[in-house]
Amino acid sequence: MSKIAAIIGRFLIALIFIFSGAGKLMDIGGTETMIVAAGLPSGLAIPTALFELLAGLCLAAGFMVRLVAVLLAVFTAMTVLFFHAQFGDPMQRIMALKNFAIIGGLALAFAHSQMWSHYYAIARERRGEIAARTSEERVRDAELRAAKAEARADALAQGTTVAPGTAYGPRAVVTDNGDVVPVSRRRRFFDW
Repeated sequence: MSKIAAIIGRFLIALIFIFSGAGKLMDIGGTETMIVAAGLPSGLAIPTALFELLAGLCLAAGFMVRLVAVLLAVFTAMTVLFFHAQFGDPMQRIMALKNFAIIGGLALAFAHSQMWSHYYAIARERRGEIAARTSEERVRDAELRAAKAEARADALAQGTTVAPGTAYGPRAVVTDNGDVVPVSRRRRFFDW
């Protein structure tokens, strides 16, 4: 459930950048005027718009989330510094706080993507442990089958018939004259 919530949250944060970048591309002249008015060099309108649009799409798609989240957080911090630094104006203060909230959301996207990579590492480790346990069980079963076969071979070498037994071998052998004789279980190296 938390993964679904993280995907929805990441997508909603990405929408801000996608619509902002698309809006800047539709009004290059107005974007250029706003950038120059903030004291930045001209010619940044198209790169800024493309960066916002592409980074927003990458974030929404889950592509390179950690890198994109860091880049967008730095970009958003720069917009606070250059466009919303007048905290005396209530509107600028609200815009700055909105941008800080976006940076917080990007930090969570960064952290959550890191958490899932750790989750996948833990899941891989768990699958390795299960595979090791399965192989140990197969070895144990093979040893038990070998012990049964050895007990049957010993009984046949003595000229007797093996009576049905347990997983650890026969409980008794039937001699040539029909007597049932219990078999004492010998210790083997794998019984320790």
